Parts: sequence; structure tokens; C-alpha cells
Amino acid sequence: MEDSLQELQALAETAGIEVIGETTQRLTEVVPATLIGPGKVEELKTWRDELNVDIILFDAELSPRHQRNLEKLLGDDVRVIDRTALILDIFAQHAHTSEGALQVELAQYEYRLPRLTRQWTHLARQAGGASGRGGTGGVGLRGPGETQLEVDRRSIRERIAYLKHKLEDVRKQRRQYRAQRRRAQIPVVSIVGYTNAGKSTLLNALSGSTVLTEDKLFATLDPTTRRVSLPGNKIALFTDTVGFIQKLPAQLVAAFRATLEEIDEADLLLHIVDISHPNAREQAAAVEETLAEIGVHDIPIVVALNKIDRLPDPEAIRAMLGEFPHSVAISAEQRIGLDDLLATIQRELFESAVPARVRIPNRRGDLIALFHKNGIVEMEEYGEKSVLLAGRLPARLLSPFRPFWEQGRRPALGAAAKMEEEESDDA
Repeated sequence: MEDSLQELQALAETAGIEVIGETTQRLTEVVPATLIGPGKVEELKTWRDELNVDIILFDAELSPRHQRNLEKLLGDDVRVIDRTALILDIFAQHAHTSEGALQVELAQYEYRLPRLTRQWTHLARQAGGASGRGGTGGVGLRGPGETQLEVDRRSIRERIAYLKHKLEDVRKQRRQYRAQRRRAQIPVVSIVGYTNAGKSTLLNALSGSTVLTEDKLFATLDPTTRRVSLPGNKIALFTDTVGFIQKLPAQLVAAFRATLEEIDEADLLLHIVDISHPNAREQAAAVEETLAEIGVHDIPIVVALNKIDRLPDPEAIRAMLGEFPHSVAISAEQRIGLDDLLATIQRELFESAVPARVRIPNRRGDLIALFHKNGIVEMEEYGEKSVLLAGRLPARLLSPFRPFWEQGRRPALGAAAKMEEEESDDA
């Protein structure tokens, strides 16, 4: 609980909120009207009066009922915000590209819709202002018998539909980019990790780029891709993705689907762990849980134990290396261990092979030849319309074969691969 509250304070400071106190309550059961007990509500009223509090943050997701009742009891001058709303606000501050802004706006509207009361009537005007861009023509015109609240709700639903349509266009563009990368056979490494673990700092160190780096949670949201030179004159594309966090709002996971598909389509995951953080293991587990939640499986992983320069005891590094398989100790900021990290990535992408069993249509002779040229063929069966190949493939070549994986356990299919698989089935 204390660790989670410390993280909530860091989130608040990232959002520009000054934290002046905290309180907790142990409950045997949730109070239906307010979540917390009446005595704790009275305590918050005292804080409001004595400390001039104007925002109260809850380290849990409040139901619309909880939020409305608490704000009614605490007064009009106090905003009651839960962890989800706080993270959404931070994302809104840090989304700089049009895609990021669309994703965050969608998440915010889907969060606000069930909480809509008369206090949100300004949202209808916001949505209406976008109608000229192709979204909500006619917003704000009240139909027969409609209350203003019903008009507001309809306005937001129309805006949500518009945003989903725009984001679907983004997903199509990303599929085209990924298809181009597969044709070029340049392996893709997705950098994942807990927020503020040092992902952007590492990308800068490996590529010589200048991606924004700050000692704040969610300093960068928009995915950035850079070319990185590996040992042996090899090239790979490294993509920096949004940071993960415990209790990552479901609305964000859904809204950032197009971005998160970049992870699903990678040939290798580079998991950055802040080894200097007291909750490094818990943070790593939160990342793994989120990857499982978005359906990422069977993609090779290299773990970079970052910020070793901040550890007072070098022996701790050896212990952590033993806990994380395929791990390398580094300091992205001090450029320590980066050669070892790149060598490990090069081996995983170009030398290590993983079991593969694929049924490839005869029309895809390019893939059949690619398997023979770069993989190890252990079994081959020719059918009337397809060829069944079993053996081992380099990790960097898994992506083009995923649509044709045999039934059973297979690498996770991203949106583009699923579409290609459906097309091959139709053929």
C-alpha cells in the first residue's frame, strides 16, 4: 500500500499537483455510497478546511456513484479524482503527435461518459467544435423530449465513434509500414518497460538520437523508431513504446491498441528494468502482466537491468542477473554495458533459432525459400495446396511466418498478421 501511494504521489507531481498529505483506511467492505466510511469523509472535510485542499486523489478506481457522492459531500470547491483520471490527465499533457492526442482523447471520453452529469455539459461544445473535421455533425441540436444531459451523452458517443474511426485509419497505416519492414527483412526490437525505467535514454544512447528524456513518469508517450547498428554490420529498428505502470487503466490499453500492436509485431522485446528501484521485481512483473493482457506471447525477450551505476553494492547486480534470464547489466545514462547488450541482441536476432512449424501455401514460394535459406528444416511435407515445414527459424524472421503457423502454440498474431492469415485462408 505504501509503495502504491508513493507512486500515486509521483504521478501527482508529474501532473503538476502539489501533494501535502495522505491518509489510508482499512475496510472490511466497501461503503456503497462513498467507498470510504463516514468518519473518513469527515476527516477529509477537516483537511479541506484546515489545509485549503482543492483536489483529493484516490489510489483506486472510483465508480461514478462514489465520485458524485464524494464531491457532493466535500463541496463544489473540491475535485475528487481517482488514479485512472490522473493517469489520463498525464497522458493528455504528454501526447504530442496527432495519433497520441487521438488515443488519449478517446480514453478520456470513454472514462467520462458513465460519469456524465450536468457538470460535463461543456463536453458537448468541445465535441461539437470537431464536427467540421468529419465527426459529429448536428451535435448540440436537441431532439424532441431530450434533456440537456441526454444531448451531452449523445454528443460524446458520436465523438467516440469519430475517434475510433480515425484511429482505425492509423492502424491501417501502421499495418502498411509493418508490411514494408517485413519485405525489407529488417528486424524490429520493441523496447518495453515500466515508466521511467530509462527506455528513451537507452534509445538515445544506442542510436545517437535525441528522444525526450525526463525523470518523470510517462515523459514520452508517442512511439519512436530509430535504426541501430549491431555487431557484424547488422541493422535493426528499435521502437520506444509507452511505459507501463501498475493498475494501467483499461481505457488506455484499449485506446493505445494501434501503438501496442507495434510490440506484438516485434521480432524481439527489450525489457528495461530499473534495477536501482526498490520495487524492481514488482515493476517487472507488472510489465509482464500487461504484455500478457494485450496478447503478446512467444516473442523472444532480452532484459536490460538498467541504472547499475546507482547501486551501492555491486553484488546486487550478480543476484539480479541470476533472477532474470537473458539479462544484461547496463547503465544507459553512463553508457556502461551497451556493447554487451547489443551483442546479446544480435545473437538473439541472427543466431538463436526458435522452434517453428508452419503450413505455407504453394503460392508463397518466397517464404518456403526463406525458411530453407535461413532456417533449419527438420521435416517437410508437400500437400496439394501447401507445404508443411518444421524446424527452427531465427527470431528475426518469425513475423512473416506467423500467419501460417500450424494449429497449437504459435507466436502471437498482430492485426496485420491476422489479416494476412484470413486472406490466405480465403485463397
